Amino acid sequence: MTTQTEEAGMPTDTVSRKGAGPERTNRSERLSGLAQQHGALVTLVIAMAVASLSFGTFLTGDNLENMALSSAFLAVVALGMTFVIVTGGIDLSVGSLFALGGVLAAWGSQYGTAVALLLPLAVCGLIGLVNGVLIARVRLAPFIVTLAAMLGARGILLAITDEGSKTYLVDKDSFFATLGQGSLGGVGVPVWITVALFVLGAVVLRRTRFGQYVYAVGGNEDAGALMGAPVARTKISVYTLSGLCAGLAGALNAAWLLSGVTILGSGMELEAISAVVIGGTLLSGGFGFISGSLVGVLLLKVIQNVINQIGSLDSAYQQVVSGAFLAVVVVAQTWLGRRRRVL
Repeated sequence: MTTQTEEAGMPTDTVSRKGAGPERTNRSERLSGLAQQHGALVTLVIAMAVASLSFGTFLTGDNLENMALSSAFLAVVALGMTFVIVTGGIDLSVGSLFALGGVLAAWGSQYGTAVALLLPLAVCGLIGLVNGVLIARVRLAPFIVTLAAMLGARGILLAITDEGSKTYLVDKDSFFATLGQGSLGGVGVPVWITVALFVLGAVVLRRTRFGQYVYAVGGNEDAGALMGAPVARTKISVYTLSGLCAGLAGALNAAWLLSGVTILGSGMELEAISAVVIGGTLLSGGFGFISGSLVGVLLLKVIQNVINQIGSLDSAYQQVVSGAFLAVVVVAQTWLGRRRRVL
């Protein structure tokens, strides 16, 4: 019996191959998307497995607790940075705001926990607000605006600490100190606060209208404006949020160290950007995940911890490895993005 396909002059196997084409294309596109979204998580699992097999002390409770605590402060900064980068922006001021927030919190702790928390949030949030207004309303370049804010915040820090010669201490018996040094269920309070903030951030970015606006502005600002997205207000909001996160991270760090250390935060903005990008967020904007940023932070900390476990390597290798890893991730993201567009 002759089929309709054969009567039309087209072999049956050719039709099967052509019919499978779109299916293969969709499968390849899904695989590319999954690699872009979960590649950092797979790498983190592999890195932890290798580290646990290589070093007997890696999976000990003390080591994991130290990694979790040291990750918490960077993670809070990276949370705010994620919103900024998804809009296609950049914030270079977060390292200085982190240090400024810590000093302000330590100074304010003498007047109670409320002052210790609200003062750095108010000052750092205000600086973030100014950044957003200059970028969104005056249309200045984010790189220049946040670079100026980085220098300005560091200048304010030096002014209130007499060029770094004065260190404000936190009373170890105060409630504020428990926010940094306390634990709940064997896990440090800063870790619980970080987890709560990331859950809230994920809900806001993925499940709210504001989150839709963030993606729309980063994907195509002009198209987003045509669809009704408040572009300027969204940009101002994400930079204000970034300042608030940096200030809060600095306050928690001061509660952990029981002092406002002026030399902290140098280079932290680059670490936060690296963690966000490693986690799958595109520097060009319009694509990113809150959970990916957390994975990126953990991956950086695991790499640093492994280098410390080796012992014979200088700490400078941490920067070399992190930089090389970031370069590989950016290249992979670019390739995956082009592949998805082609498909």
